[in-house]
Amino acid sequence: MLDAKRTAMLVIDVQEKLFRLMHEKDALEDNLIRAIEGAHAFGMPMVWAEQYANGMGPTIPAIKGLLAPKLSPIDKKTFSCWAHEDIRAAMQATDKDQWLLVGIETHVCVTQTALDLRNEGLEVHVLSDAVGSRNLANKEVGLKRMATAGVQMSSVEMALFELLGQAEGEVFKQVSRIVK
Repeated sequence: MLDAKRTAMLVIDVQEKLFRLMHEKDALEDNLIRAIEGAHAFGMPMVWAEQYANGMGPTIPAIKGLLAPKLSPIDKKTFSCWAHEDIRAAMQATDKDQWLLVGIETHVCVTQTALDLRNEGLEVHVLSDAVGSRNLANKEVGLKRMATAGVQMSSVEMALFELLGQAEGEVFKQVSRIVK
């Protein structure tokens, strides 16, 4: 079970040049917004990665607006975020052992990151409605591969309510507004 005290979020490569090619990109963007707003409601630490920003462009405006100026993206050329020294250090600095993964592409950077995190003994939850690929087949293969390796599959709403654990308090009110 997710525990808000143990959980952080990693936002992976939600960049303009690739994002516009995503399968069902409008729904994906809506779910990414909900996931990040939910993380904010819990005061959850976040790490923000971009894949080769000079070539892939910046993070899409709706997501960048939710992350900046509190966070800055960490530019990488590795597919796995964990393989990048600065991202790994930022993740370790949170001192969290449960990670929510969102972003693109499911079958490349999200999968390689998730598998590396599992190999490190961390608990990984991929928010399946907040990750995407250019085509559905690649997304499904990535999700299956991760699940087979012990990565937990969840959805934005499922994870947020699991983190809450009860239907009361200010965070519950915020989450209820976010998921509507």
